[in-house]
Amino acid sequence: MSFLWPQMLWLLLALPACVAAYLWLLRRRKAAVSYASLALVREAMGPASRVRRHVPPALLLLALAAATLAIARPTAVITLPSQFQTIVLAIDVSLSMRATDVQPDRITAAQAAAKAFIEEHPPRARIGIVSFGGSAQLVQKPTDRSDELIAAIDRFQLQRGTATGSALVVSLATLFPDDDIDVEAVVFGRPGGAAGGRGTAIDKPQEPKRERPPPVKPGSYPSGVIVLLSDGRRTTGPDPIEVAKMAADRGVRVFTVGFGTVEGATIGFEGWSAYVRLDEETLKAVAEITRGEYYHAGTAQDLKKVYQELNTRFVLERKDTEVTSLLAAAAALLATFAGVLSIAWFGRFA
Repeated sequence: MSFLWPQMLWLLLALPACVAAYLWLLRRRKAAVSYASLALVREAMGPASRVRRHVPPALLLLALAAATLAIARPTAVITLPSQFQTIVLAIDVSLSMRATDVQPDRITAAQAAAKAFIEEHPPRARIGIVSFGGSAQLVQKPTDRSDELIAAIDRFQLQRGTATGSALVVSLATLFPDDDIDVEAVVFGRPGGAAGGRGTAIDKPQEPKRERPPPVKPGSYPSGVIVLLSDGRRTTGPDPIEVAKMAADRGVRVFTVGFGTVEGATIGFEGWSAYVRLDEETLKAVAEITRGEYYHAGTAQDLKKVYQELNTRFVLERKDTEVTSLLAAAAALLATFAGVLSIAWFGRFA
């Protein structure tokens, strides 16, 4: 458990003072009362009664402790139903995905795993699909129709090059269609990644430039997430690290999946050969910047397991959640219980 206002925990030092004040009051009350016969008092006040008189004050002390912790605004990691409404799958379709080190080949294994993910996707969530090779395209707008998503995956066409950064930009534009993200400006390195980056005709009235939204806490966007799968290094397009910062500024988490060998290998088919190596460093950095996670899948079975784990995570997600209300409610219940017991046992609230 952590606290948003940890400085308020200094108030806990008041608890020992309360205990000391209570003991002082007990001694003062005993000194103020004179008994005709101490034996008669002890007989009337058995062990149970002596313990019972301290129960309401103890409950009040616990209530005060709970209220003090509530003031410090505690947070805890709690498993809650996910609020993701849109999931964008960005899948690498570079030529290296035709390699047969994964049977029958990488692209077929990736397609099969993505289809399984779609069939088991979280309820109420829509899925969009972005494919990327030398460029990136939105091949299916977010939808909850599995048949349309599977048909889009079946239409994948392999391309030369790996534009990982472009895939992230297109995925962001898919999640925020109303932000008018200038994909071309980011992909081709023109200044400005929001509306207003494109040129306009001289005789055409220019629309007012829309300001970029202020940055939010990374990982705080609750309605959408990006899952990016790649088997190689970026060869073209914008730097994915810089685009990851754009995603972090919007609170979007990016879960990255590295597919293939980490050490690197020479692959070939139909007279074409090339040395490919998984860029784990970049994929891990993208996930870290956006508060997502990185997964490695070396085989087709590993990839299926990764997608299954992501599906499970998107249904029930562990979140760092403020639990102030729970402690405040506990404090109120303890104080109420102490009052009820005091009135029931002694006829007064004391």
